[in-house]
Amino acid sequence: MKHSFLFLADGFEEIEAVATVDVLRRCGMTVNTVAINPDGQATGANGVVVTADRTINEVELDPETEWLICPGGMPGASNLASCGKLNEMLTTHYENGGRIAAICASPAVVLAPLGILHGRKATCYPGFESMVESGVMTGDPVVALDTLVTGNGPGNTIAFALAIAAISLGTQAAGDVASGMMVRK
Repeated sequence: MKHSFLFLADGFEEIEAVATVDVLRRCGMTVNTVAINPDGQATGANGVVVTADRTINEVELDPETEWLICPGGMPGASNLASCGKLNEMLTTHYENGGRIAAICASPAVVLAPLGILHGRKATCYPGFESMVESGVMTGDPVVALDTLVTGNGPGNTIAFALAIAAISLGTQAAGDVASGMMVRK
């Protein structure tokens, strides 16, 4: 069964993490939260403590891994970027054509240094674009490609998550969940 991982580090943006997991699970996707801290917890940028489903030492990529998802927030994105195992997972998944999603600061802080945005359209939190030397930064709220979804910040988290769901399950399934959540365009 396909499954995805959303990674948590101290300083993560709570809305981007929790709302993304919520939307994807509403769509029927299997998403596990993964803390990079060995105790399995992460404290968000606004002080919300989350206990993850697993720690990074408990997960491995396998053929059923669909999405690797990085919420933003500072210093959350920097903490994700400093995690060697996460960098290896992202790089391997990208090189194997796997799907990756990142929002807020994470496209620039986590993905760009790994070359994942090279030559590709993407977006990030305003002001972080200069950190992306080889990507095509659009400034759009969400940029959805077949294997890459990026979002620009907390206010666009629902659209970000629905874009991930649309790629995985189709626009009808994502639209049905959006309608049930009373999302208005």
